[in-house]
Amino acid sequence: MRFLLTNDDGIYARGLSALYKELSKEADCLIVAPEVEQSAVGHAITLNRPLMVRRTNKDGNFLGYAVSGTPADCVKIGIKELSEKPVDLVVSGINIGANVGINVIYSGTVSAATEGAILGVPSLAVSLGTLRNADYTVAADFARTMTRFMMKYFAGKSVALNINVPPLPRSEIKGVAVTRQGKARLIECFDKRVDPRERLYYWLAGETQLSEQEEPDSDGSALSRGMISITPIYNDMTRYDAIDGLKTLLSQEDRIFPATKCECFE
Repeated sequence: MRFLLTNDDGIYARGLSALYKELSKEADCLIVAPEVEQSAVGHAITLNRPLMVRRTNKDGNFLGYAVSGTPADCVKIGIKELSEKPVDLVVSGINIGANVGINVIYSGTVSAATEGAILGVPSLAVSLGTLRNADYTVAADFARTMTRFMMKYFAGKSVALNINVPPLPRSEIKGVAVTRQGKARLIECFDKRVDPRERLYYWLAGETQLSEQEEPDSDGSALSRGMISITPIYNDMTRYDAIDGLKTLLSQEDRIFPATKCECFE
C-alpha cells in the first residue's frame, strides 16, 4: 500500500514526523508537504506561479518532497506526479491545534484531506487539540488504527474524515464520537504594534470558543469532553435546507428578478 502524507505546518513539523514514524508500520509512506508553514490557507491552490519541488533529507536519508505551495497543492502534485505508484490513502497532519467548527474552512490540514477525496482517494485529517507542549503519541497511534479502518471499509472511495484528538494520556480519553461540524469559531482580536520606522501593523490573535448554541454531537463539544471526534467531511457547501425557501422568495420578486422562473430554479 502507498500512503501520501502531508500537513500545513511544513515538512519538518514534529506532527508529520510522528505520523510518518507510526504509519510506516502499515504502508509505504511518501511525504509531500509544504516547504514552509501554510496554516489557515484553506483550500487555496497555486495558479500564478510554478510549484517548486525539492527532495529533502533528514539524517542523511530521503525524507520527502518539499513543495512551494499549499497543502492542497501537495496532494494534487503528490497523487498526479510525485508518487510512482497509485496512492491508496491520504493522511494530513498531525496538526498542532484543533480543527473544529467554523475554523475547518480555514484549515490547510483539513483541505488537504478534502482534496484527496475530490481526487478519489480516501483521506484523513488528524489534529491534536493543543497549541503547547504537544505529545503526538496517542494521536499518531490512533491515526494508524484509522488507516486500517479506512482500508477495510473505504478503499478506493471518495471519503474524508476530520479527526481531532484531545491532548490527554490514552487512559484519560473518554472514547470516540462520530460528530458533525459545529459552530465553534476563532474569536478574533488584533494586537496593534508600531515598527521601528513608525509604521503601524497588526497581528491576528484570539482563541477558538464553543458557541452558546453548540450541541453535544458537534466536533468541538466532543473534544472538550475529552473524546476523539471523527467528522465525515465533503467539499459540497450547498445549504440544502435553504433551497426551497430561496426559490419561493425569488418567485415572489418576478418584477425585480424576471429570471427566477427559468429552468435553473426548477
